[in-house]
This record gives sequence, structure tokens and C-alpha cells, in this order.
Amino acid sequence: MAAFRDVALGVLTPLLEDRPAGMQFVRSREALGTLPDRMTDALDHWAVAAPERVFLAQRDRSGDWRRLTFAEAHSVSSRIASALIRRHVSAERPIAILSGNDIEQGLLVLAAMRIGVPVAPVSPAYSLVSTDFEKLRYILGKLTPGLIFVARAAPFERALRAVAPPDCEIVCTEGRIDGMDTTPFATLLDGEEADARVAAAHATVGPETIAKVLFTSGSTGQPKGVINTHRMLTANQAMLRHWLPFVKDEPPVLVDWLPWHHTFGGNHNFGLALTNGGSLYIDHGKPLPGGIDETVRNLKEISPTFYLNVPKGFEELVARLRTDSALRDSYFSRLRANFYAGAGLPPHVARALDEIAIETIGERILMVTGLGATETAPAALACTKETARPGLVGLPLPGLELKLVPNAGKLEARLRGPTIMPGYWRDPVQTAKAFDEEGFYCLGDALRYAEPGRPEGGFIFDGRVSEDFKLATGTWVSVGPLRAQLITAFAPLAKDVVIAGHDRDDIRALVFPDPEACRAAIAAPSSVPDAAVLADPALRRLFAARLGQLARASTGSSNRVTRILLLAELPSIDANEITDKGSINQRAVLTRRAALVEALYAEPPGPEPILPES
Repeated sequence: MAAFRDVALGVLTPLLEDRPAGMQFVRSREALGTLPDRMTDALDHWAVAAPERVFLAQRDRSGDWRRLTFAEAHSVSSRIASALIRRHVSAERPIAILSGNDIEQGLLVLAAMRIGVPVAPVSPAYSLVSTDFEKLRYILGKLTPGLIFVARAAPFERALRAVAPPDCEIVCTEGRIDGMDTTPFATLLDGEEADARVAAAHATVGPETIAKVLFTSGSTGQPKGVINTHRMLTANQAMLRHWLPFVKDEPPVLVDWLPWHHTFGGNHNFGLALTNGGSLYIDHGKPLPGGIDETVRNLKEISPTFYLNVPKGFEELVARLRTDSALRDSYFSRLRANFYAGAGLPPHVARALDEIAIETIGERILMVTGLGATETAPAALACTKETARPGLVGLPLPGLELKLVPNAGKLEARLRGPTIMPGYWRDPVQTAKAFDEEGFYCLGDALRYAEPGRPEGGFIFDGRVSEDFKLATGTWVSVGPLRAQLITAFAPLAKDVVIAGHDRDDIRALVFPDPEACRAAIAAPSSVPDAAVLADPALRRLFAARLGQLARASTGSSNRVTRILLLAELPSIDANEITDKGSINQRAVLTRRAALVEALYAEPPGPEPILPES
């Protein structure tokens, strides 16, 4: 196998300490070092050190790149901060952002951070996809915003009329809403660049000042607002600079679609560009068969030095890299590393990326990942070169303590350190539940050693503790690894699976298929409805064959799936079946589709379930 393109990764040396009752503590021997007090300190630095370097860029209506330099970002965000000082925003009346990534949102976030006003980027899906707006209503009620920002008024009008507080100013880059207090974004540019009130407010901003409130997806109920302080964000970027020293040596160039209302895009990636004087090209593509076209267009023009995506994004990109030589040449020309997060990377996607890289540049590109959460700002564990293998999530980053607690035969992970949230916004009950008696945040994930008892070998993600269940026999089922195994076995035919079997005799699964991949697998023309594709005997035989292979390779009832059912209806965001970032909520799907679960377990089986081919 060809060698990797040379890239430096920082050293992570784990120190293991055994405690009574089987508990273990793991931390890095490396120190975190001195931290900036504020995230905006980086903007102040780069506006002087590299004033003409591109910081943010996005395509305008003509398709050309609109670029914002560090000097411009500093100047404009300072004027916006001055305009915000004159408005009814404060630490108690934050700014809510309902639309997606754009330069105006970036400027507004920087301006608010400068004067100590929290911002809360909220998933656009709660306004544009939801039909009842219940999550958005709950979030705005909990947040009590003093200002709401949307890029374009028209798409958000229904949601705003339904749930916007009557005393809240609405700022729009384009358009207005009749009868509501709407203000053009351009009005915010009328502030003074050198405003003494802004300077005074900036002087009061410190490490514990709230920078953001990021609402989790609410997979187990209503969304929770995760408080993100400046200390959390600056400490996490210091951890990343230790782990990824190449971003210090060469300011990163990112082409990135990941949404800023999530910690991956809004903290990790936006912060990576800001902290290291890098350039973030906003990609309005999506990791979908149609949405990937815009990403491909952007990657042909802008060659990234570091590319970050979710596994589905890499899967869609691989299909285009295979057939587009211009895309391959641009993508690999100066790429130092790839990074995935959010789910496990299917092995066939990793192999394909290696093969295409070797064909294009004669060497492989290192693929790394880690583990974290919105509550951890997000990076907590990260892979070294030695642990950058499929399934591994690496080792604790400097400054963090990892506590491993025996729980139902697994090791439950808990974390403590400067990047851990102080709590949930105005929710003391959920905050108390999130921490143990020693102040460790209960991550909810289980980990296991890649090499038993030897932390140097790294850790493997071992599923969500809350998802695991017992069969009627008392056998534990580890849902996370089993889901990953099924998705890999069915790839690319399945988008996701939900595992059933609590208090039952055996495991069965509901499968959300990928209609386009299923259509291609049986060469069905586009005129054939999706329902007919899923009912096609050839496709069902294909699923049965792969299910049979899994059954023959299983080691017992804890990982043998005896029956599956293909679901034609997409998961519902209003019913909590799917989060806005595409993560499946096991519990909600099983509850809402209880009748289908019963059909899975009916004896004799009906015509819909698929049994393994013998």
C-alpha cells in the first residue's frame, strides 16, 4: 500500500490511573498551555498580522466568490457591535439566528462576541421543514431573544409569524415582513467602528462570558441549550492546534458546508479558520445526490488544505471523484488530511478514497477522526497517526480528563476540563443530571480499548449507553456497533437502521433505505415509484443475501439480526424520529412505528419482512 502524504500530528501520550470499583482515569501528559481570554482576540490579531488574507467567502448571485478579508471582518463586525449596543440585546436577551451559513451571520456572531452578547444559531429545519414549529417555539421561549436574524425574510415568514416574540426585532438581509418589526441588515452597518461603548463592553468579556447557546437536536425530548463560554472555545482551539500543528504552519483553507448551528461547523471549523488565520469558503452544497453538485463546483475552484465532512459527504464525494479528473486534481493538489465525524466511516468509502488518491497523486491522504459533543465544544478525543484506523476515536486531548466507569459490561465515558460546558441554558434540572458527583460530564458514550489495558493503542467507540438493551434471555445488545455493522453490510442500499428486540427473544431491524442506491442496484428506471422499487423481488433478494451473510458471521444472539423491514416513509423531524443533522432517534422511531415492530415479530411472518437467505 502506498505511503501517506507527509503531515504532522501532535503527540498524545496517555497516562492511565486505576481507581477502586473498576474505574479508570486517562489524561494526556501534554500540557494545554496559555489560553486567550476571548475568541475575538484572534480576529484582532489577524486583522493586523494578515489584513488582506481572505477569512470568509461565499458565492454571490452571479456565481462569483464574494470574499471578506480579516481587516474587513474586523472593521465591519466592530460597526455591527456598535449598532447592537444601541439595541435591546444583552446576556439575558441574546441574538437568535434562524438561517444558514453566510457572511452576514459570521459578522453578526463576531460582533456579538465582542460585546458579550450570546448568539444562538438555530437549525433552519425548525423553521423551514417543521410543520408545527413546536421546537422553534420552545427554543425562542427558553431563549427570550432581543433580536432574531434571518438572511431572507420570505422563507421564514410563516415561522416568524407563528412564534416570534412580539417585542423582538427581526433583522433580514433581504426582504421584510409586513406588520412585523423588521430591520434591514444594512442598518447595522451604520454603527461606529471606534465606539467607546464597544471598547468598554469588550473589556468586560472574559473566559467565562457566554459566547453561544447551541441547542442540541432534542433526540430524547425538547432541545437543550448548551452554554458555550469563550474559555470553552479558546481551549478547544488550543487543543486542536496541538493535535493539528500543520494548521499553525500553513493557515488552513477550508471548503465547508457543515452548519454553524452545530458545534462541528460553527465551533470546530469556523473556529479553526478564525484562530489560525485561515480561509473558510462557505459551501452551500449538501451531501445528497443533487446537493453534491455545488460542493463539486466549489472544490474544483478552491483546493482545500484540510477537508472535513460527515461520512455521507465523503461517500457522495467519492462517487464524483471517480469520474471527474478535474475534481481529483483540484481536491488532492494541496490536501494535508481528511477528517470525518458524526458517524462511523464505512470501510468501502475509506478504501475508495485511498485508491483514488493513489491514482491521482501516488500517495494516500491521512483520514482522522475523534470524539466529542456539543457539550464539549466539541473535540475531546482525537486520533494520532498510530490510532488513525477505522473504528478508533483516539485519545484524550491535552487538558481533558477521561473517566471510564463500568456500566452493564461496558466502560461509560465521562469528561472534565476547560472545554466542558458549565450547564444548559436556564435548565438547572437537566444540568444537574448531566454531571456526576466529581463534576465529570456524562457523555453517554461507551468506549473500549483497541488493545486491552493499553491506552496507547487508542479507544474504540462502543455505542451509546442509553440505547443498549437486553433480550428476554438477559443478553445485552450493543446497539451502536450493531447498527454500524448493518449499515456497512447493506451499503450503499441503507441510509440508517433502527434495532428492535428489547425484552424479545431475538434482534430484528427497521431499515431506512436509500431509494436512489436501491434503484441503481436493480437498474430500475426513474419512472418507477420508490415504493415499487422497495417491493421489487430482486432488491429484496439482495437484502436477504446480505442479511444471510451477516447471520452466518454472527457469534450469537447479541449480534444476529433475524429479520428486517424496509421503511418507505422517511423519518419525521416533528416526531423526533430524526434530528436536524440527520441522526436517527432509536427510541422515537420504535415508539412511533410500534405497529411495524409488531409486524416484524409476527408469527408466521407476513409478506413485508425480509428473512436472511440461508
